Amino acid sequence: MPAEPTTLAEGDGRQPPEPARPPHASQARPAGKRSGWASLRPLVLRLHFYAGLLIAPFLLVAATTGLLYACSYQVEKYVYADELRVPVADDRRELPLERQVAAAREAHPEGKISAVRPAPEEGATTRVLLSGVPGVDPDRTLAVFVNPYTAEVRGALEQYGSSGALPLRTWIDELHRDLHLGEPGRLYSELAASWLWVIAGGGLVLWYGRRRAQRKVRNTTGRRRTLSLHGTVGVWTALGLFILSATGLTWSTYAGQSVADLREAIGQTTPAVTATLIPGAEQGPEGAGEHAGHGGASGAGTSAGTSAGSDGGKRPADVGLDAVLKSARAQGLSDPVEIVPPAEPSGASAYVVKQIQRTWPVQQDSVAVDPANGKVTDVLRFDDYPVLAKLTRWGIDAHAGTLFGVVNQLALAALALGLILLIVWGYRMWWQRGRGSSFGRPIARGAWQDVPAYILVPLMAAIAVLGYFVPLLGIPLAAFLVVDVVLGEVAHRRGRRTYA
Repeated sequence: MPAEPTTLAEGDGRQPPEPARPPHASQARPAGKRSGWASLRPLVLRLHFYAGLLIAPFLLVAATTGLLYACSYQVEKYVYADELRVPVADDRRELPLERQVAAAREAHPEGKISAVRPAPEEGATTRVLLSGVPGVDPDRTLAVFVNPYTAEVRGALEQYGSSGALPLRTWIDELHRDLHLGEPGRLYSELAASWLWVIAGGGLVLWYGRRRAQRKVRNTTGRRRTLSLHGTVGVWTALGLFILSATGLTWSTYAGQSVADLREAIGQTTPAVTATLIPGAEQGPEGAGEHAGHGGASGAGTSAGTSAGSDGGKRPADVGLDAVLKSARAQGLSDPVEIVPPAEPSGASAYVVKQIQRTWPVQQDSVAVDPANGKVTDVLRFDDYPVLAKLTRWGIDAHAGTLFGVVNQLALAALALGLILLIVWGYRMWWQRGRGSSFGRPIARGAWQDVPAYILVPLMAAIAVLGYFVPLLGIPLAAFLVVDVVLGEVAHRRGRRTYA
């Protein structure tokens, strides 16, 4: 966001008269190159100013929709209370899972069973997820909600992602991710995520480069007060903004692919339990990927090839869902869990039971269970995940607001609100720099010429490499530099000041 240059006065907020300036910035710079921070500060200031000015609208949209998403979890519980909650039976005894699924299939015989989520706690409903239902988006499933005590079907709603997002949260999620514009709309969120850490980092460097006396908010007015508020909130939110930027890029189209390629190259991809029972048979889909539910893979457990009948997915020589769940419990898989039926009805693949708890501590263990005898054929523990796979899981869940439950959602809401305030204050500072005009003056060109070569050359090389792997950072930056150079040359030839 826009920041104050060193040439502006501070104090009571009144702007002094503008001193006479030479026509060219090169004449205004002192002879010789400055070293260290003194040479870098004007360059960082100019980058922070223009990045904040041009990227802030995208960040404002992302922050506003992110604030809505952080609040959607609690709103969802209220809006869909009839589907999500039921009175607890007097004896607290749940019906067999097979019977609950049969009731769901009787009410909704369309589509195929892709997964079953038993009631995770007392008073919660069981979800039977159906894929391939006419009228339901292929990337989503139809969740049929069943009372586990009576087998009463409480309703059916579309569900998206492994987080179990229902229509309200899904709509807000898509608004945040792509503005309901599909793949082209995802460029906005990737642009915001690509530049957020740059803007936050630049502001942090500028703030700590100021004298301590210039940071205080008390007894200040005008532009200096705005700057102090902007800087103080920026410092307090910087770490959270860095995390949001990094984790947001993992969902992005281009930078996200770079991250995925890097993880694959160094053997840090997320493992999956082996569901094949016959050597050489094709591995069926285990369920949604780690990015599902916030702009990544399709709905959880959408194994479209699963063949299931109205009896709840039981096939010849199939021990059934209750026996499968019992085997998973014996391996220590506690609620909440999801059961994915075999992808191949011929007995070539197993049931997959996986924990789906994303709050801390994360529980993501999974097992494969042979449908013929109920024996566990493979076990995958979250503790055995590669380091980067664990960090990715934690980062994604923190960004989505599930890692620490309500605390996580409150932190996200605070970060989103803080970012909105930073943007508003940044534009206000730009306005206050106007000195009687309706728009503030930009930072003068030519700052890079004062940076020593031993700093400038490695810095440009690092930016080039980073821009290659994060193209929506590199491409806009290159375009800005080209336009800026052209405008500077035109201004120089006309003998004007080199303001952008």
